[in-house]
Amino acid sequence: MTKDNKKFIRGLHNLKPEHSGCVATIGSFDGVHLGHQAILRQLIDKANELGLPSVVMIFEPQPQEFFSGEQAPARLMRLREKVEAFINVGVDKIFCLQFNRSLRSLSAIDFVEKVLISGLKVRCLVVGDDFRFGHDRSGNYRLLQQAGYKNNFDVIDTLTLEHQGERISSTRIRSALEASNFILAERLLGETFKITGCVIYGQRLGREIGIPTVNVALKRYSAPLSGVFIVEVLLGNRRLAGVANVGIRPTIGDLVKPVLEVHLLDFDEDLYGQRIHVEFKAKIRDEKTFSSMDMMVTAINRDIQVARKYFTA
Repeated sequence: MTKDNKKFIRGLHNLKPEHSGCVATIGSFDGVHLGHQAILRQLIDKANELGLPSVVMIFEPQPQEFFSGEQAPARLMRLREKVEAFINVGVDKIFCLQFNRSLRSLSAIDFVEKVLISGLKVRCLVVGDDFRFGHDRSGNYRLLQQAGYKNNFDVIDTLTLEHQGERISSTRIRSALEASNFILAERLLGETFKITGCVIYGQRLGREIGIPTVNVALKRYSAPLSGVFIVEVLLGNRRLAGVANVGIRPTIGDLVKPVLEVHLLDFDEDLYGQRIHVEFKAKIRDEKTFSSMDMMVTAINRDIQVARKYFTA
């Protein structure tokens, strides 16, 4: 997973005695935005107060993805990015459960007993008072409080963080990205929205038409944005200006799931296999279907000129 593999625990069967006794929180935490970060700081502060490790419990796939498949909201982060964000905030352990039919059918009481009590031996749980869990979402905050009273663990309501009078949420960030409001997205996330991944081999079509690209597999059903964008690529200590397309390349018609393709301005190094971070600065246009390759190349060259003006302004 990462260089901090020891912090990542996948599945109940990988819980060890040293993982027992903790302060935990549960959620999807997609984006690890400022609202999530406030909860994580609350978690860490309580863990430090009790002298216990802090643990974030997440699920893969995310529950909405399990139930809705391709209709689920687009992810803001892949699992690896999420785990790295948790570690950067200062969380001690990330506990990941596979969300499958077996977990889905687990009753709320069984989830508490098998996962929280027998598994993690949780001493304090930090969750929102609207948290629902277990088969048919029958478990709630009150049930957790009752279980905590009987089994000697506390249940604490999470902090809520607002921006301009409205709660910060992953849904709100997706809406901002769909509207290409990158300023609002950055204010909610606490940083510029970016997509991270390893450069893969494409069809080398870009090189054939004189506009080479680096390609990143998104590894998700859908992307939270679509179209042609001005971007900066973070590669080690370097920041590289570029134009990115996020979509299914309708003119070529060879894709079902979206990919990220980036043309880097005045750059022609081979980046295959390297991990890059693509920061989104502004949208140029929607993805289009062109009647010919020549028309597509002309449009891409216009996009490149727009990006050059952006970076030289």
